Amino acid sequence: MAATIPAPIRTEKRTGLLALLGVGFVLLGIPTVIVGPILPVFISRWSLSDTQAGLFFSVQFTAALCGVWIATALTSWRGYGPSLVIGYALTGVGLAALNAPTHVLALVATAAFGVGYGMVVPPTNLSAAEAGGASVVSLLNFAWCIGAVACSPLILIALRHHFLTGFLWIVASSALVLGVCFLFAVFPAEAGALSGESPGGPSTKPAIGITVAVSALFFLYVGTETSMGGWAAEDTKRLAGHATSLTTMAPLFFYAGLMAGRAAAPLILKWLGELRVVRTALTLVVVGIVVVIGANSPRKAIVGLALAGLGCACIYPIYISWFSKWYGAEARRLGGVVFSLASLGASALPWLVGFISTRTGSLRVGLLTPLAGCFVMLGLLALLERRGLPFRD
Repeated sequence: MAATIPAPIRTEKRTGLLALLGVGFVLLGIPTVIVGPILPVFISRWSLSDTQAGLFFSVQFTAALCGVWIATALTSWRGYGPSLVIGYALTGVGLAALNAPTHVLALVATAAFGVGYGMVVPPTNLSAAEAGGASVVSLLNFAWCIGAVACSPLILIALRHHFLTGFLWIVASSALVLGVCFLFAVFPAEAGALSGESPGGPSTKPAIGITVAVSALFFLYVGTETSMGGWAAEDTKRLAGHATSLTTMAPLFFYAGLMAGRAAAPLILKWLGELRVVRTALTLVVVGIVVVIGANSPRKAIVGLALAGLGCACIYPIYISWFSKWYGAEARRLGGVVFSLASLGASALPWLVGFISTRTGSLRVGLLTPLAGCFVMLGLLALLERRGLPFRD
């Protein structure tokens, strides 16, 4: 029998908790993608090579991986609250210090809000699921898109008015206020602990080869999304020959496509099966990346970015759904491995784009990395289908 959440959590306090989690995820969308629109500023300020610039992504998401591990341990010991409080505090400290006078200090600041991001995401999703179910989790991730889309125009406005440090301090202060609010938040009891039941259903354990393939899907997808969003501003800047309002705003179009796709996903999945949706989405991402690579103007590149973002929208949620369905109760035990590889993908692939760009002298050549990742994912899906896994089509 499922555990019953106490009445106070189901009424006013539950509503307050969900509102707080939603506001937090809107804010969290900003530091998650902020490296992209601010990267051209850092490249110009410190004359960074693309390899050095790509290190920002590696530091951010390697730190996020550490944050996930810390949050997992802290949640099992003290519940969701402490992880959220510490995570938002670190996010605030990192953002406040991001516009640093030296490259090294900026990397340290990036690591700080990376750890904060990693500590906030797991307890936010889990507590939302326990308090309001899967629909609330979907709304939270849509809220994240709002922050991600707003980031680029806010950075543009801040740069125009020479207010970048002030803007970062405002966002940082908001994160610190959220951390304080979570000190007083009331969380639902963990359903698994109360009921003694595993939420994933019967225990299953697919072959090791399937686990490797599934892990690779997470690694490649998150790396592809981060690469396209992260390098968008710098790529369009090079097409224009200098930084403009349009080039700084370029990541907005990628994340706007992502947000629009996530809003439409429930309707699309009613008409098409999940496997067909993922294949179509990956094909759209391929088309978008090809348009970006072949573009001869910032406007054409932006069209490609919007297409790539639209394609990316459905892929990750469906991957999570498949993972839960295929592994049943084992998903809880293996989830740390799979989601850690997702963070590693976000850390490794954008850096690889910069590394290849430095070696070849062309960022366009570097962007072949996420393009190749899409083809590998399509191949892995064909392999998994041949193994007879139960796709929901």
